[in-house]
Amino acid sequence: MTTLHEECGVFGAYDLNGNNVASSIYYGLLALQHRGQESCGIAVSDTNGSIKNISAHKGMGLVNEVFDKDALDRLSGNIGVGHVRYSTAGSSTRENAQPLVLNYYKGTLALAHNGNLINALELREELEKQGGIFQTTIDSEVIAYHIAKERIETDTAEKAVMAAMKKLRGAYSLIVMSPRKLIAARDPHGFRPLCMGKRGSTYFFASESCALDTVGAEFIKDIEPGEIVTINTSGITSRKASELPDHLCQSRCIFEYIYFARPDSVIDNVSVYESRIAAGRFLAQDSPVDADIVIGVPESGNPAAQGYAMESGIPYSTGFIKNSYVGRTFIKPTQSMRESSVQIKLNVLKENIRGKRIVMIDDSIVRGTTCQRIVTMLRNAGASEIHVRISSPPFLHPCYFGTDIPSEDQLVASGKTVEQIREEIGADSLAFLRNDRLNLLCRELPFCDACFSGDYPIAPPDHDIRGKQG
Repeated sequence: MTTLHEECGVFGAYDLNGNNVASSIYYGLLALQHRGQESCGIAVSDTNGSIKNISAHKGMGLVNEVFDKDALDRLSGNIGVGHVRYSTAGSSTRENAQPLVLNYYKGTLALAHNGNLINALELREELEKQGGIFQTTIDSEVIAYHIAKERIETDTAEKAVMAAMKKLRGAYSLIVMSPRKLIAARDPHGFRPLCMGKRGSTYFFASESCALDTVGAEFIKDIEPGEIVTINTSGITSRKASELPDHLCQSRCIFEYIYFARPDSVIDNVSVYESRIAAGRFLAQDSPVDADIVIGVPESGNPAAQGYAMESGIPYSTGFIKNSYVGRTFIKPTQSMRESSVQIKLNVLKENIRGKRIVMIDDSIVRGTTCQRIVTMLRNAGASEIHVRISSPPFLHPCYFGTDIPSEDQLVASGKTVEQIREEIGADSLAFLRNDRLNLLCRELPFCDACFSGDYPIAPPDHDIRGKQG
């Protein structure tokens, strides 16, 4: 891995007038493709049909590779959930693709999940001792099992979700489809984003607001941390999982604003684009340098580069042309394929670079190998100076909440000074965003920056769970 592994994306739709929703979910998943490029799936049901009749289609690959017109035509139903996945944990196989579909005593259940549980192994072992048989290696199935189990003892699906939430520790934004309801739930910390929208008679849930825009839906609200929202023919109900311990605090993942989310998304009333512009401005204020142009590493580095240029007065320019048909480098299954992708993904615009002093803005440095290659590309294109500015602090610690940051011994910043990292990547100067600037990126909403600070909002497990679930 040369850069960060992606999250997952979830999308749900319920047309109260009974119209099919599969095509809307398809377009919603296309808008969330940046959150997961390994596998995807859609499950739908007819709220006027049998409670055990769910149609599903999923597979390995991009949304437009897994679904064609025939596949969508076979998905007939007015309620459904969709998912795009990158395996932050659990192997990359079709069995682990979501949504998960369960047939159980009370009917059917389909679930899409974004995040990682830190107690999934314990919960799984508990179920296995009671005779539970698992078809996947992902923690999402653990969640689905617990919801199904609680549903037997409760009179509504949303109460079952609430009861299951009491047992879950970690990050989870969920969309759950029962035979007659669509339910969205966000963990009490609010690690991962989740929002709600409406278009005509259809209600939607989505990981990011950009997916609502894509299907022409009006944004209604963000699902609050610890909130459960239910949609059925009787209307919309919202409740808080208030029985959860009071000491749980909100901890939104700050890296959603720095890198993961699409810049045209708004998360918890904060524009991702404006957050990245602000990060660039802070870099210019705190780490100025004389240069001829400012360039960004596409795509997530571009807004921060614009912010740096606005604040510094140095002209913003294009330094790279991106091949839009190459996926993010980390999605390739082997290291040699990842390296090949880096080489064809970006091409330097030599006419803009030759003889110039460059400020190059990127969102992060993980192992350092990608940044080193890009700096070398700029050198070979004739740049006279290369000053690297990173719109996040140095990564020093792994994440257990859905971001596949590697162990500390694989992070280039672990145990190295900024000067040592600069030498390793071959830049003339290097600076990172200051930690004390992070709260301003999300308008001082409570956030998690454990990957930078080591201050985990939940005590991390005493063993590395990453790669063991999903």
